[in-house]
Amino acid sequence: MVMPMTSDDSTAEPIMLELVDESGRTIGTAEKLSAHVAPGRLHRAFSVFLFDDSGRLLLQRRALGKYHSPGVWSNTCCGHPYPAEPPFVAAARRTAEELGVAPALLREAGTVRYNHPDPASGLVEQEYNHLFAGIVRDTPRPDPAEIGETAFVTPAELDALREKAEFSAWFMTVLDAARPVVRELTGPAAGW
Repeated sequence: MVMPMTSDDSTAEPIMLELVDESGRTIGTAEKLSAHVAPGRLHRAFSVFLFDDSGRLLLQRRALGKYHSPGVWSNTCCGHPYPAEPPFVAAARRTAEELGVAPALLREAGTVRYNHPDPASGLVEQEYNHLFAGIVRDTPRPDPAEIGETAFVTPAELDALREKAEFSAWFMTVLDAARPVVRELTGPAAGW
């Protein structure tokens, strides 16, 4: 079922995304829902991976009320910059909005392009995704409209959770693409 992606206020402006070409160059804008309707339109996105000082990854389980992939586990934070908003700024903004924390450190971890259909909703994640990895030292205070729960996990705990719980379709794609910077950030002992 496809649901509208504007705020609860019916007079709210639609959320706009930045459309990009295969090289990540901006080519226009589109309303958020229209960019995700199959076959999807390539648009700019970001994914954040935050770790504690022990090298554990902060995961979130998406709130059940989310329009796309509700109730599944995913990376710390993900979303879309507003048109002309730098991805780094958008990543920091959404981390604060969703989790109520500011990273102690946040660095770029590359980009990845993917196309992940969601059979449950019929929507498509056709994204040019900017990746960020960092450190968080504050206790998350998640917005319940965005996040159902959070957990800090080691690589072994992540593997065990993936055996029994559903994860977002994009999770492994973005984690694997960010791993080189994640390993630099967390060190070899963390095992990422």
